[in-house]
Amino acid sequence: MEDLESLKTQILQNIQAAADLKSLEEVKVAAMGKKGAVTEMMKGLGALAAEQRAEAGKKLNVLKNEIEQAISVRREVLEAEELNKKLATETVDITLPVRPEIQGRIHPVSKIYEEVVAIFGQMGFDVADGPDIEDQFHNFNALNMPPNHPARQMQDTFYLPHDANEPFDMDKSYVIRTHTSGMQIRTMESKKPPIRIIAPGRTYRSDYDATHTPMFHQVEGLVIDKTTTMAHLKGCLYDFVKAFFELDEIPVRYRPSYFPFTEPSAEMDIGCLKTKTELKVGAGNDWLEILGCGMVHPNVLKAGGIDPDEYQGFAFGVGLDRLAMLKYGIPDLRTFFESDVRWLKNYGFSPLDFSSMTGGLSNNGGLIR
Repeated sequence: MEDLESLKTQILQNIQAAADLKSLEEVKVAAMGKKGAVTEMMKGLGALAAEQRAEAGKKLNVLKNEIEQAISVRREVLEAEELNKKLATETVDITLPVRPEIQGRIHPVSKIYEEVVAIFGQMGFDVADGPDIEDQFHNFNALNMPPNHPARQMQDTFYLPHDANEPFDMDKSYVIRTHTSGMQIRTMESKKPPIRIIAPGRTYRSDYDATHTPMFHQVEGLVIDKTTTMAHLKGCLYDFVKAFFELDEIPVRYRPSYFPFTEPSAEMDIGCLKTKTELKVGAGNDWLEILGCGMVHPNVLKAGGIDPDEYQGFAFGVGLDRLAMLKYGIPDLRTFFESDVRWLKNYGFSPLDFSSMTGGLSNNGGLIR
C-alpha cells in the first residue's frame, strides 16, 4: 500500500502511452484484470487490521475509478483516430453497380406513367398536376355531382375538417381527391380553349380488396374545342390502346353508361381471351371494360368558365394500376403497395429503360421474369 501513488502514476502513464485500442486493452488487463496490480492489492486487504483495511480499501476504490475514467477518455480518443484513419484510406467506387445483384428497380406504376405520358404527349396533350387535397367544388360540385350522390358519402370518400377548432361539418370539409377530374376544372379556369390535357396522379377512396386499394393511381384526359365530337374521342382512345398494348389492331366497343360529368357517357371495352390462368389482350371473343369516357357535360363547362354554346369536348379516365395489371399480368392490386423487394425484383424495370414512342414503350427486355 505504500507504493500506491507510484503505481497510480505508472498506470496512468501507460494509459496515455497506449498507441491503439489493443495496447489500451493490455494496460487495462495489467491493472484491473484477474491478476492485475490493483486486483492483487484488493486481494491483500484481508490481511490488514480493520482500521487499516477500511482506509486502504477507500484508497484502492478511488484508484480504480481514476483508472477507469482515464481508460474511457483514452478509448474515445483512439476510436476517433482509428475512424478518421479508416475514412481517409478506404474508398468505394460508387460508379460501379452493386455486385452480384443489380439493385434498384422502377415500379410498374412509374413505368405505366411514363408510357401513358409518352403516348398522349405524341398526340399533343399537356400534363396537368394539382393538389391531392381538394375542396368540394373542384372535386364534386363543378363536376355536376349532386349533394346526395353515393360517391360523396363518408363510406366512399376521405374527408378532412376545414377547421380543427370547429365541429366537423361534412358540407364544409375538404376531401382527399377521389379522382383527378378536379384538374379538368382547374385547367378550364386558368386556360382558354383549345384545351388538350391529361391529369395523372394519386387518388383516394375508402375501399380495399384484390382490385381496390385506399390509394391508387389514375389518369384523366380532357379535350375542349369548337368542333370536337364523339368520333374524335373514339379515335383518340383507339389509338391509345393500340399504342399502349403494342398491337397493330385491337377490337374495341363502347357501351352506353352514366357519369354525372359527361353526356353522353360510355364505357370502353377491349377484346381479350380469358382463361383460368391468363388473360390475353387483343385476341378471343371475350370483352374487358378498361375505362370510362364521354362528352363533357355543359354544366361542367359552365363551372369551368367556358361557354357550352360555343365549345364542346370529351373526357376520359382510366386507372394506371389497372393498366399495369393488364399489361404485365399482375394478379393482385394490393401487392403494388406492400413494399416487397422480391415482388419489385420480379415485376420491376431497369432504371435505364426509358419509355418513348421512338425507343419503345414497355421495353420488355427490362422486365424481370
